[in-house]
Formats: sequence, structure tokens, C-alpha cells
Amino acid sequence: MSYHNPYTPPRKSATFDDHTLAEIRRAAATGIYDIRGAGTKRKVPHFDDLLFLGASISRYPLEGYREKCDTTVVLGGRFAKKPITLKTPITIAGMSFGALSGNAKEALGRGATLAGTSTTTGDGGMTDEERGHSQTLVYQYLPSRYGMNPRDLRRADAIEVVVGQGAKPGGGGMLLGQKISDRVANMRNLPKGIDQRSACRHPDWTGPDDLEIKIMELREITDWEKPIYVKVGGARPYYDTALAVKAGADVVVLDGMQGGTAATQDVFIENVGMPTLACIRPAVQALQDLGMHRKVQLIISGGIRSGADVAKALALGADAVAIGTAALVALGDNDPKWEEEYQKLGTTAGAYDDWHEGKDPAGITTQDPELASRLDPIAAGRRLANYLKVMTLEAQTIARACGKNHLHNLEPEDLCALTMEAAAMAQIPLAGTNWYPGKGGY
Repeated sequence: MSYHNPYTPPRKSATFDDHTLAEIRRAAATGIYDIRGAGTKRKVPHFDDLLFLGASISRYPLEGYREKCDTTVVLGGRFAKKPITLKTPITIAGMSFGALSGNAKEALGRGATLAGTSTTTGDGGMTDEERGHSQTLVYQYLPSRYGMNPRDLRRADAIEVVVGQGAKPGGGGMLLGQKISDRVANMRNLPKGIDQRSACRHPDWTGPDDLEIKIMELREITDWEKPIYVKVGGARPYYDTALAVKAGADVVVLDGMQGGTAATQDVFIENVGMPTLACIRPAVQALQDLGMHRKVQLIISGGIRSGADVAKALALGADAVAIGTAALVALGDNDPKWEEEYQKLGTTAGAYDDWHEGKDPAGITTQDPELASRLDPIAAGRRLANYLKVMTLEAQTIARACGKNHLHNLEPEDLCALTMEAAAMAQIPLAGTNWYPGKGGY
């Protein structure tokens, strides 16, 4: 005979929590794996686990109103005839026309231009609106080759060779049929309304030697003018960074698992890749070992949300950061004003991640003309520019407090860690000590 203690509430399993139970039931009912966007939702060590050590007696701060703190960054000066100069080290990551509406892509271009930074095409090619409203546009060259042509390579200000992405290193992207409109189908040379899965690897190379040949081809097509980026997902950052540099990259883009505006399998998002925080120091070490730190620039992406995150990434050795999800939120994604419509979709503002379905009430991740018309690209661009301005000012505030007259002068010595995991990943001393796991000594 069993007895239930009336003083103790029923206990649920930590292993089989409510989400896990619901996912088992969904899988059993449908026989289809779950697809979503928005990057990993599990809690992993992140920039919140680091703190800055501001100036006191042993350090001299800068006066915010009288002493300048520079934020400019030059990308691609290794080989390119025309490197890019940006006013802020915060760039917009690649998000495709197809995944996003035309109005959203235009808004990203407008906002980036107002802020003096760059935006990126994403998979699926370059639209005239995006090129027309982007002062500095990076053209992504992906395994799919969707929309790729020499004319657009030459129209771009830089070329980003995408080998991997943070949400799915080793995997390809998805674009479901409901988002493949006539225009998207024409740009990608695909049948309208048919689900599309991008290739997970480039069709014309199998390793870094072939990558070097491809980079040379791209330089020849563009008369050596354009900086060549190589983007990798966070998996083996030391070796991937070293190989990208040896293949001839001007810039390395490293994307951690908190990144992911593109849709893919939930099991992939949550179980493949490494936290952004764990990726930075190995990549910086590779650049230092090759004598290329600050000569080949490092852009970090995946979960960047504030000026504090920017400053921490730069203090760990990055030259710039890229934002994706945060940029969409700045445009108006997951806005509570659409709460009633989010609930009709079975979700809520702040949790909506079914961007692949093309039903976004905010008009951002959709190809539905009626929904897309809800987004005013001019107003949304201004919101994005405001957000980028605030992030830059926040990073400057922190740098000044640490006595630095340029964001790139921030360094690991300016940081401490709150947890053992963050200390080990970032190789930053635990707060109150001069030690981190793996360093030795106390």
C-alpha cells in the first residue's frame, strides 16, 4: 500500500521535465523532429559570468566628457586593396532574404548605414534594395551557392565565405516551402513552394588547401579589392582559425552556439557546438601563435546583446562582434504589441522562434505580403541605429572606466570571472584570486 505525504507536493523529474515530456509526446504523435530558430535556449556560461575591474588607485580612468575613447575598426587590411573602416565594432550578421522579408533586409541596411557599420546578405543572394540602402555590405558565399554571381561579388564591399554557423556547425540551413515566394525562388533558382535544405559543405573543396584556392579565385574575380572573411561555427576554434588564416583569410568570423537566426533541428541547436565564451580565447591564441593577432581580424558572434557583451568580447581579444537575433528584436521581432497574435500561434512574445513557418506577426521573418507590410523599413532602421548607438556608448563607458582610450585597448587583465566554468573557458582569474582552472598554482 502506497502512502502520499500530504506535506510534500508531487516531485517532478529533473531529467524528464515538462519540456522534455512534451517533446516526447510531440515526436510520438507526429514522427517529425522539431525545427526552430533563435539559437540554444539552454543556459551556458556566457558574458554575464564576467565582470570588469574598473579603475581606482592602481588604474587611472578617462573623463567621459573630455577624453576620447575611439570605437573605429578597420577590417581586411591584410591583403585587400580596399579594407573596410567602420565607426563601431558592432556589425550585422548574415540573415538571408528568404528567411527575412524584403522590408526587414532593407531596414537592416538602413540601420547599419546610419550607425556607420556593415550588414551582411546571408544565404540566397543580394537584393537591389539591400545593396541600395547599405553603405557597407558583406556578401556571403555559402555552400548552397544560391544567388551567387560574379556581378554581386563585385558589387559587395567584402566577401564572407561561410564554412559553418554557430547553431549548426557541420549542418546546412532550411527554408520551408511557404517562404519560397516567386521572387525567392527566382533568386535561388528553386521551385516555388518546395522545402529547401542548403548543403552542409561547399561542393568544390574538401579541405583548407582547396579553401586557399577558392579564396584566390574570389580575389581574382574582385581584382583583390574586397576583404575576404571566413566564417566558422564554434567547434574547434583554434584549428579552424589557424587554417582560415593559412588559407589567406583577411578576417575570421567565429559564431558560438547562442547564435542562430536560421532554422534548423532543435536537437542540433541544443547539442552541437560550443558556447561563444569558450570559443574566443582559443581563436585568439591561434592568431597569436601565428603572429597574426590584430593583423587578421576576429569577429565574434552568438548571443551578443549589450555594450557590456561587446566590451567583454573585445577585452578577450576580438576586433569586432556581429549581432543577429538582437538586431531582429531591435527591428520589432517578439514585440509584446503582437502578443494576441503570438498566442494564436501557440507561443508568446519573447519565446516566439518558429521563424521558419513564415507567420511572423511582426513582418520580419516572413514572405507573406500582408505581414511583411507591417514593418516600416525606415522606422525599423532608425530603431536599429538607436540600438547600435546605445551599445557603442555602453562599451565606451566601460572602456573609459578601465582607463582605455580605444575599445581595442581593453584586455583580459581588465576582467574577472564569477564562476569556475567561465574562468576556465575565458582563461580569466576567478574574482578575488589570480587563478583560473588549468593555470596551476593559487
